[in-house]
Amino acid sequence: RDFSPRQKRYPTPDWLTINKDLKQHKHLTLQLVFDEMREKVAEPYYSYSHFCRAYREWVGKQRLSMRQHHKGGEKLFVDYCGPTLTITCPTTQETRTAQVFVAVLGASNYTYAEATYSQQLEDWVMSHARCFAFLGGVPELVIPDNLKSAVSKPCRYEPDLNPTYHQLAEYYNVAVIPARPYKPKDKSKAEVGVQIVERWIMARLRKQTFYSLAHLNQEIAKLLDVMNNKVMKQYQQSRKQLFEMVDKSALKPLPEKPYHYTQIKTVRVHIDYHVEIEKHYYSVPYQWVKKQLRAHITNQ
Repeated sequence: RDFSPRQKRYPTPDWLTINKDLKQHKHLTLQLVFDEMREKVAEPYYSYSHFCRAYREWVGKQRLSMRQHHKGGEKLFVDYCGPTLTITCPTTQETRTAQVFVAVLGASNYTYAEATYSQQLEDWVMSHARCFAFLGGVPELVIPDNLKSAVSKPCRYEPDLNPTYHQLAEYYNVAVIPARPYKPKDKSKAEVGVQIVERWIMARLRKQTFYSLAHLNQEIAKLLDVMNNKVMKQYQQSRKQLFEMVDKSALKPLPEKPYHYTQIKTVRVHIDYHVEIEKHYYSVPYQWVKKQLRAHITNQ
């Protein structure tokens, strides 16, 4: 169905710009966009209902993230790639696998990726901290998968976050909403981002030999920069351009002080009113004997 104006002297709306404006400005409505456009052209013009149908049809053709729409600075999707990369010890030639962490902003598709030695809690949490530093700000929401390092008790509606991960979220003032099990649309951005990193970065590194994690991450960063600056046919702009236009100004500022990893674990107070943490003993008030406490452990 053709929704273009019948009279040629009326310009076809720039749907791409309109869509970007709606993402960038949270309170902007189609009604206001329509009113502003009518002021620029002579009567008659589109009816408002005609204008809305035309916009919806254009959006439907774009296939934007399985028809999900994301506001600037709103959502960051995080996950790990399935394949791994290999790091070789230069002296013994022993090899060690490295996991690849991926984060994708919902509105711009701007992507961050880095390698770590594991998907364990400390690597998982610190990858978030480095990602926020890379972005220069913090989104409203982080959407992880139900990874063990993220979620202590998976649940379709109210999963329990790992206490250490929860503490990171509080430090950065960001909400964490894990993707629901068996709901692929919840994490479609992450899955697409992971596929692109696997094909665009990991595939190019498959024949190279890396002798340290730092060396591997240097090469990932180079390819990531190229990938983020590559023009996407679907949007007619690069991830970096869309980030600068839509996401960057909408991100919340970083905390004044850098984040330091804090492990949170449950400990039980012994009869001598001491708790044991990593083979060290610490005294607590005697009234807490036999109670369970949460210990915050840092390297500071």
